Amino acid sequence: MDPLGMLLGLLVVSCFTCLSHQNPEFALTNPAKSSTKDTERKETAAEEELDSEILEVFHPTHEWQALQPGQAVPAGSHVRLNLQTGAREVKLQDEDEFRNTLKGSKKGKRLDINTNTYTSQDLKSALAKFKEGAEMESSKEDKARQAEVKRLFRPIEELKKDFEELNVVIETDMQIMVRLINKFNSSSSSLEEKIAALFDLEYYVHQMDNAQDLLSFGGLQVVINGLNSTEPLVKEYAAFVLGAAFSSNPKVQVEAIEGGALQKLLVILATDQPLTAKKKVLFALCSLLRHFPYAQQQFLKLGGLHVLRSLVQEKGTEVLAVRVVTLLYDLVTEKMFAEEEAELTQQTSPEKLQQYSQVHLLPGLREQGWCEITAHLLELPEHDAREKVLQTLGALLATCRDHYHKDPQLSKMLASLQAEYQALAALELQDGEDDGYFQELLGSVNSLLKELR
Repeated sequence: MDPLGMLLGLLVVSCFTCLSHQNPEFALTNPAKSSTKDTERKETAAEEELDSEILEVFHPTHEWQALQPGQAVPAGSHVRLNLQTGAREVKLQDEDEFRNTLKGSKKGKRLDINTNTYTSQDLKSALAKFKEGAEMESSKEDKARQAEVKRLFRPIEELKKDFEELNVVIETDMQIMVRLINKFNSSSSSLEEKIAALFDLEYYVHQMDNAQDLLSFGGLQVVINGLNSTEPLVKEYAAFVLGAAFSSNPKVQVEAIEGGALQKLLVILATDQPLTAKKKVLFALCSLLRHFPYAQQQFLKLGGLHVLRSLVQEKGTEVLAVRVVTLLYDLVTEKMFAEEEAELTQQTSPEKLQQYSQVHLLPGLREQGWCEITAHLLELPEHDAREKVLQTLGALLATCRDHYHKDPQLSKMLASLQAEYQALAALELQDGEDDGYFQELLGSVNSLLKELR
């Protein structure tokens, strides 16, 4: 070859090489690699186009059908590649296969059985409708609940109208008590009607507010005046009502003292009356005196201890004797506890403490022979009655110690009870009772015997 031609060829090659390094468009490339990259770029573009569009959903059947390009396959479908034609085919899974797939999804795989494709806007719209539906459902539940309440419970005004049509009137407790007092106080009412009115009234005055309402409209004084009736039944049931109204109700207790209830109760106990009437009257007296030191002062001034002593010494009044002894025990211990509480906590009001200091109950009991009366009540056969007598003897021990020492009958009775209760306590221990009833009684007897030796 001509040397000049060879030189020109070398220059052309070197120039082309420089241009290829500066601009890739002029670079020499591998045709196979270039075609592969072009194919990948085309497939990516096609996928982006498919993602941006809503794919057509193919609805398969139980027979194999060819799947066209661009069609979406519902989840759970059975897809295969036909090796003869090269086409993809789809059909629905059999029921057994679908159940197996579902079981497999429960083990950790997510099963999407949604056969539709939604855009983000569709999902937002569905969520908004779901919230509206929840609010509507909640509103429907509230309305249904209100309708159920209206069905079960009717307004009071509507009930009153219905009862008026039936000649039935709805009354408050206050209205009922006013009606009962009017019935009891009416001169046209029979004895049976008066007793029935008092019997019904006793049920209502157990409540503190009702008892105070009875006081507010003057009904309490009407019942107190009923203690003056010549009918023993009226006295009995009037005292029954008063005992329920006095119980733990200081306001009513004060009004009762001012209304003369204490004097009337003592008169009934001091006169010849049926035993049932005296039981109710004694109940009313106990309710009036407990936790009311002023009433206790008036009780002592009016000779209440003398009245109770006469009552206990009557024949056939053993039941009343036990109740009287219980009352005396409660009054003695009540004053002791009030004085002890004042010394320890200083929470007792000075006025109440001063009132208790003016209640000279223990000296009165000693002077009127209650030391001997109480000791002789140990002869009662009932264990419950003996228990209360033993308690009272213990409370009166400091006041009646010298009388107890001089009473040989008391020592014999305590020794007899000790032997009796030792045997009964032993039986309780055999039965596995460590803190039996008779063991407690035996302890009380032993304590008294120890103090008297």
